[in-house]
Amino acid sequence: MAKMTLLEMTQDILSDMDSDEINSINDSVESLQVAQIIKSTYYNIIDGRDYDFLYEFFQVDSNASSSTPTHMKLPETIIDLKWIKYNCKETVASKNKYLKIIYKTPDFMEIIDKRDSTKSNVTVVTDATGITLNIINDKAPEYFTSFDDEYIVFDSYDSGIDTVLQKSKTQCHGKRSVTFTLSDTFTPDLPVQMFTYLLAEAKSVAFVTLKQMANAKVEQMSVSQKRRMSQDAWRIKKGIHYPNYGRVSRVKKGPNY
Repeated sequence: MAKMTLLEMTQDILSDMDSDEINSINDSVESLQVAQIIKSTYYNIIDGRDYDFLYEFFQVDSNASSSTPTHMKLPETIIDLKWIKYNCKETVASKNKYLKIIYKTPDFMEIIDKRDSTKSNVTVVTDATGITLNIINDKAPEYFTSFDDEYIVFDSYDSGIDTVLQKSKTQCHGKRSVTFTLSDTFTPDLPVQMFTYLLAEAKSVAFVTLKQMANAKVEQMSVSQKRRMSQDAWRIKKGIHYPNYGRVSRVKKGPNY
């Protein structure tokens, strides 16, 4: 099955329920109800499993402020940060050197509080929370944490190369959020092989909810598609696999690694 728009799925379900034909999901109360069922079913599918297709590579945004040179912002679309690497090259002209930055909490503060704030290679930074941070200013970052689940704070930066940590030097991997828009042309964010599953599940719910009756054939298809998705939901060897660096839920929780 090819990918389908919300209108096409709504029309398919209404046809199977022997309902009136529509040209838009807004044409009738019933068509809007079906569209809402498809939306709810979509989110139930997404929330029911940690799908690999929702994970992507991205970069964190630079704070671009000399007062907080090691603060960077996680994109709003990322809900689960898996790992961060930073280009820890030793000079501007030297080759790239991407290294995994280690997540630390709560011992991040233990590490930086032990530093001598009077030394020339330590910059005292005040976070928005009012916390004072002893940031080393002559080496690439080694650790990171977050105090608010929005900004990522690194323990150091090399001021001889950059005045602040740079977005272009980050490599990150994490889980993105999804949205569902109630419009005719909207196409759900799913791999093509999952559309049959979404349609079958939504159709099953629609029959029970709107017709107060189960459809045995639809129920059978729904169960069959659910079983198939649990076994083979990916185009490339049942999913793309990445190095297991450990995962941090957003940025404020997770193991020290």
